[in-house]
Amino acid sequence: MDTIAAIATGGNPTAIGIVRVSGEKCFDICGRAFRAANGKSFPEQEARKMVFGEMLDSQGRTIDQGLAVRFPGPRSYTGEDSAEFHCHGSPVVQRELLSALFAAGARQAKAGEFTRRAFLNGRLDLTQAEAVVDLIDAETAAAARNAAAQLDGGLRRTLEPIQEALLDVISRFYAVVDYPDEDIEDIRPEQIAQALRTAGEKLTALLDTCRRGKVLKSGVRTAIVGRPNVGKSSLLNALVGYERAIVTDIAGTTRDTVEDTAVIRDVLLRLVDTAGIHATCDAVEQLGVERSRRAVANADLVIAVVDGVTGPTEADQEILALASQAPHWILGASKADLLPPGTGHISKDAKGARTADAFVMFSSVVPGGLHALEGAISRLFPAGAAAQAGSLLTDQRQEEAARRARDAVRRAGEALTAGLTPDAVLTDVEEALDALGELTGRSAKEEIVSRIFSRFCVGK
Repeated sequence: MDTIAAIATGGNPTAIGIVRVSGEKCFDICGRAFRAANGKSFPEQEARKMVFGEMLDSQGRTIDQGLAVRFPGPRSYTGEDSAEFHCHGSPVVQRELLSALFAAGARQAKAGEFTRRAFLNGRLDLTQAEAVVDLIDAETAAAARNAAAQLDGGLRRTLEPIQEALLDVISRFYAVVDYPDEDIEDIRPEQIAQALRTAGEKLTALLDTCRRGKVLKSGVRTAIVGRPNVGKSSLLNALVGYERAIVTDIAGTTRDTVEDTAVIRDVLLRLVDTAGIHATCDAVEQLGVERSRRAVANADLVIAVVDGVTGPTEADQEILALASQAPHWILGASKADLLPPGTGHISKDAKGARTADAFVMFSSVVPGGLHALEGAISRLFPAGAAAQAGSLLTDQRQEEAARRARDAVRRAGEALTAGLTPDAVLTDVEEALDALGELTGRSAKEEIVSRIFSRFCVGK
C-alpha cells in the first residue's frame, strides 16, 4: 500500500505532538525528514526503540528536536512498516514535519485510515476497531475499561466458540452429503440439535448485555421533572457539581430545558432539567412545559421530584403519571435537610407512585444528601461484573447482527426438529455465520466498514 501520514494529536498546541506514518516506503520517507543523533539512517535504527534527533522540513532545515521510533511490519499497529515522531506540540512544527513527509512521497491519511489498515491486514477485527473509537470517546472509567478489554479481543473471544460450533455443524452436513461413499460418521441429529441450542443460548446471553453496553457507551438519558420550585434545578446543580441552572425562591425560574452530564457511581447520566410542569396561560411557559413532556418521552430514566416537606400533592399526580411511562423512574422527595430525622418518608403506596422503581429522600445542599438517590441509580444501572468487560454489545450494529445470528440458529434448530432436509438446516446455519461474520468483519460489506471508520478522526 502507499504510504500515509497524519498528525495524531489534533490541531491545538500541546506539550507533545505525534505524527504517524505507515506504508510500504515508510522508513525511506521518514529518513528524509529525520536526522538521528547517533548517525545511523532511519531504516538502520533499532526497531521499537525511541531515538533522539532532529526533525527536518522539506528543505532539510531543522525545525525541532525530538524522538522517533520505527515499527517494522507485520508487528505494528497497522501490520505495515510504521513510524512515529514525537516532537514539541506546536501546530506549526507538526505541519512543517507533515509537509516534509508529503514532499518525500507520503500522502495525507484519511479519517481512521491507520485503524482501517490494521483491520484489513488482520491486526484487528471489526469489534476491536470499534473499540478504538469507543476508548477515545469514553466518558467514564467503566466505559474506558470495557473499550480497552474489547480492544484486547474480549468480544472476539466470546464469539469465536459460537462460530467454531456452527462451522462444525456445516462441515458435518457437507461431508456426509458431498461424500456419501466415504467412511464418514453419520449425522447425529441429537448432537447437532445440542450444538444449535448451545449456540442459541450463548447468543441470547450476549444479547442480554446490550442494555449495559449501551449505557456504558452512550449514558442514561435522564429527565428531572416536577412542579415549579420543588428543587429540580438544585438537584441538577448538585449532580453536576456546579451552578449549571439558576436557582431562586421565585417559582418558574427554569422556562426551558437545561442539559448537562454527570457521572454517578460510574454511571453516565445525560441530564435534562425541565421547566416546572403546571397549567399556565403564559405562552413562554407553555412552550417550556411542552419541552418538558418531550424530554420525559425520550428519557431512559425520569427523576420525579416532589416537595419533601409537603409530600406528593394532588398537583403532582399528573407528573407522577407522566413519569411512570418511562422505562425507569425514581420518586424523589427534596429538601430532606428541612425535615426532622425520621420524618418525611415517602410511602410506596403514595397515590400515583406505585410503579416507581425507587422512593428516596434527598437534599441538594448538605454533604451526602444525594447518597440514597445515587444508590437507587446505581441499582437500576449496575456496573456489571469485571469479567464482563469487553464482552458487551455496545451499539445497534452489533446488536442487530447478533440478533440475526441468534434467530437464524433458532430456525435451524426448529428445521432439524421438524425433520426437514439438510439443505433447510444448512441455509439457516450459514445465515447465522454470515451475521456473525458481519459482526466481526469477516464478511462485512464495504458500506458497513466505511460507516464505522467514518467515526474516526484523522491520525487514528
